[in-house]
Amino acid sequence: MPYTKIRQNIFPILAALIWGTAFAAQSICAEYIEPFTFNALRGFIAFLMLALVSWLFTKIDVLRRAAPNVSGTWRDLVLGGIVAGTLLALASNLQQAGLSETSAGKAGFITALYVVLVPVFGIFLRKKAASIIWISVALAVSGLYLLCVKEDFSLAASDVLVLMCAVVFAVHILCLDHFVKKVDGIKLSCAQFLVTGIWSAILMGIFENPQLHLIMQCILPILYVAIFSSGVAYTLQILAMRGSDPTVVTILLSLESVFSVVAGALLLGDALAGREYLGCAIMFAAVILAQLGPRKKKPERPLS
Repeated sequence: MPYTKIRQNIFPILAALIWGTAFAAQSICAEYIEPFTFNALRGFIAFLMLALVSWLFTKIDVLRRAAPNVSGTWRDLVLGGIVAGTLLALASNLQQAGLSETSAGKAGFITALYVVLVPVFGIFLRKKAASIIWISVALAVSGLYLLCVKEDFSLAASDVLVLMCAVVFAVHILCLDHFVKKVDGIKLSCAQFLVTGIWSAILMGIFENPQLHLIMQCILPILYVAIFSSGVAYTLQILAMRGSDPTVVTILLSLESVFSVVAGALLLGDALAGREYLGCAIMFAAVILAQLGPRKKKPERPLS
């Protein structure tokens, strides 16, 4: 298979696989360390990983004598990193707190709701949504109800936290969509993870009492999420998007939610009731349908 075909088709599937299985790793970490501690470690490790990737890409561009494809300034990069990093810190900590009670598979599907929320929030930025998007919203709400709302019409607090995480991720994507037009995407991601790590470290110092022996017990899942989910998967996404149809790549990336359920079942023994599986299926259909609507381009996704 030619490299171009591999890059455009296999790379996004690998990225989706990494992001989906990261929910299982995050769930394991939630059993040992608290959310702020986890995201501080994840943020700083991901920053170092992406800084290395950015340096390598810069060296490659220098050797190829390629001109930069963005015209923004360092001020744009710093501002984008602060805004995006603050949003990512909020979303990541909400997600990790929710994973302490919510299964990895369910969290993956609820988080995937951001794909539908992005065009809805875009309306407030005067970006008109097509009719198919509203159908997606209706399907997503129905699927979310079946997935999260219990027979007594109660909504678990952990589900609410993950749902709030999806809302913040949607805002985060719109933020990235604005700044990525001005600055390099990998450098922006590098900056935002540094800010995320700083915010999480500050909150960790105030509200938590991290213990080294507990961190070491889940160090491998931490490294997996930080290096592979944030560093490798993000790079795969960037490479896949070059010269590709963004809608096709996005559909492949949305397989993340399927992999999250499979990983939760295989690695953690999570089990969903028939009602919840139906909710997963409906939400997955909503995610796919949202990507089939007319759009000019695909904004960048946040990291798990």
